Amino acid sequence: MKRIGIFVVMTFFLLVCAQAHVEGVVLDDQGQPLVGANLWWVHTTIGITTDENGAFETEPVHSTHKLVASYIGYRNDTLEVHEHQPVTFVLVSDRILDEVVIAQRKLGVLRSRVSAIDVQTITGEELCRAACCNLSESFETSASVDVAYADAATGAKQIRLLGLSGTYVQMLTENTPSIRGLAQTYGMEYVPGPWMQAIQVSKGTSSVVNGYEALTGQINVDYLHPHQADPLAIDFFICKDLMAEMSITGGWKVDSIAQTALLVHAKGMFMQEDANGDGFTEMPKGYNLNVLNRWGFKKGIWGSKLLVRALYDQRIMGQIPQAQALSESPYVIDLRTRRIDGIWKNGFQFDEHLERSLGIIASANYQDQDHRYGHDLWDASQTNAYLNAIYSTLFDDDAIDPNELHRHQLSIGLSANYDRYRESLLRDTMVDLSRQELTTGVFAEYTYNYTDKLTLLAGLREDYSSTYGLFTTPRLNIRYTPFPWWTLRGSVGLGYRSACLIADNAGYLASNRQWIVPGQLEQEKSLNTGGTMTFYIPMGNQEMSLTAEYYYTRFLGGVITDIDRDPSRVWIYNMADIENAQRFAHNWQIEANMEVLPGWTWTLAFRYTDPKTTSYNSVNKAFEVRQQPLQNLYKGIISTSYQTPGKTWQFDVTAQFNGQGRMPDGFVIPEGSKQYYTKNGVLYHTWYPQLMAQVTKFFHNCSIAIGSENMTNFVQERPVCGERNVHGFVDPSSASYDASMVWGPISGWDIFFNFNWHL
Repeated sequence: MKRIGIFVVMTFFLLVCAQAHVEGVVLDDQGQPLVGANLWWVHTTIGITTDENGAFETEPVHSTHKLVASYIGYRNDTLEVHEHQPVTFVLVSDRILDEVVIAQRKLGVLRSRVSAIDVQTITGEELCRAACCNLSESFETSASVDVAYADAATGAKQIRLLGLSGTYVQMLTENTPSIRGLAQTYGMEYVPGPWMQAIQVSKGTSSVVNGYEALTGQINVDYLHPHQADPLAIDFFICKDLMAEMSITGGWKVDSIAQTALLVHAKGMFMQEDANGDGFTEMPKGYNLNVLNRWGFKKGIWGSKLLVRALYDQRIMGQIPQAQALSESPYVIDLRTRRIDGIWKNGFQFDEHLERSLGIIASANYQDQDHRYGHDLWDASQTNAYLNAIYSTLFDDDAIDPNELHRHQLSIGLSANYDRYRESLLRDTMVDLSRQELTTGVFAEYTYNYTDKLTLLAGLREDYSSTYGLFTTPRLNIRYTPFPWWTLRGSVGLGYRSACLIADNAGYLASNRQWIVPGQLEQEKSLNTGGTMTFYIPMGNQEMSLTAEYYYTRFLGGVITDIDRDPSRVWIYNMADIENAQRFAHNWQIEANMEVLPGWTWTLAFRYTDPKTTSYNSVNKAFEVRQQPLQNLYKGIISTSYQTPGKTWQFDVTAQFNGQGRMPDGFVIPEGSKQYYTKNGVLYHTWYPQLMAQVTKFFHNCSIAIGSENMTNFVQERPVCGERNVHGFVDPSSASYDASMVWGPISGWDIFFNFNWHL
């Protein structure tokens, strides 16, 4: 095995040859590095972002020598650059310049050409293209991430990546694990859109530095930093259903060492509507208050960041008042959540040349919730503490390699994660699910770069869980660029997570299904392999990027949720308890991006997903490997955006084509519905289209947007299942009541208004 590994590495060395590259740094007008600044080559879709030192490295393109740098709150700058010449961008703040005309459009989605990991950065420019009220609604123009309702009663949204639930995606806040455990039910909705600077989406295996929990990928959110935020900005959103949101943000420099930012968000939902006449509201009524304060400190070799956030959220839904008045036992869903969390990062830069640094990250959060579904009560709290210490250094030697063609980086560290759950579920009887787990680990990660042609990222973790014992996490990512117009990536690695019984299956609480569960859940373990290839195709003065990818995820252990066996029950098994149990997903995707004319961009993408799992076939009376129910088999995207010269107007249109999916055994088709069909004895729901559009008018220091979602007005018929009473309403006391059979939109077309003003 060792000889095979050596042979593979030597083969790559023989294939590579020297290639030119461009590197540099982006600074503000005070000489401070700008972290996460966007850079792209003029008239192309090739872009990168700066690292934590404001530095960047990219490959030149043959069609242009002009490189653009941009940063929120600063004026764009364009420089003509050449190979092997260091570049320094100095961006000047908007606040001290007279009004100018911006000729270049900022890119909305950036795909790194130098990272070994397949990473896409969704910038603020892309987030403004749709009604992005929160993180869960930030992927409407993305083919990679699906967003769907978890059930038809609570309005909760869930994501899917690589054909699997978002529970298998590691959610990070500024590279620190955040939305996990109890928070995964509504946690993405607690990240307001106006707070986000950028979102990074990585597929497949990722860095072991951030932990072992990424089974299908990572989604990382960067909040507005103090030097990015305007002194005062106000964002207001309202839609026809009288859901209103307001964000107030501001960032200020305190002195030469400290700076701070305050982010405040309030949300109110004032209307309960029952458009389909089933007696249940489509959207909740309630309010949310969310406050975050962050600080940044920099002195000498030391830098520090501190974030503290608190929120309160209440949602009331269920039967509409008319149905409650006619019911002997009114069914009300009342969800209340209180949460406080904090992140503290400290970094020490010991040697600038060799980039020797020590980083210490500490975070803690506490979430308390009491969620009532009719007579059922899910009462829970979670306390989490996390610590990660990372030492990183370069060890290239100019004497050995005077041309600096080879670069080696090593990161080592240790981590600890503690979770304590106080949790109970009251249905017919009280079930105590309280537990705690402490996981400690050590890790090492090696990065090798040969010019801009080859990047090798190899990582290894060894962790010990107080619940599951010792486990090992190896991961490997590789990038190879044989030509400037062709980039190849490959990845393979393991991922683990501790299952959270109720939070992982919270959608089934909005039903009368009985839960059948094992005594203790297995640790979930998966092997993920995949590869991508990207072509950069010149077309006149423009360039089109074409990416094809394939990922395969296979579970080697864990939990299977079976809703096929009995429509009145949820069966949850450990894979070890079922002979030859399998769970896997294939994922193919192709995507093309291009700025066809200055200011006019197009994205076309298609993804096919084949997720399968072992479930009990109620007809054959045996366990079989079957297509996962309520999962769209494909998704297509056609998205275009045009921004007028000088950025005075912007027009955005996105069309989605969502594929058919299998319905669970025992599902009863609503009377007269044409949204279902049978093929080879299997029941499927049909495919459906969605259309979104938005028009934005930009002024000197504000913008106004009017748009519409689900313009096709496609709605799943009778998403709340169950017997109907004499008044025509679904009876929530009936055994067949089930609001979890959701595969499409539960509300029709919507129109919204958005106003943004900044000082």
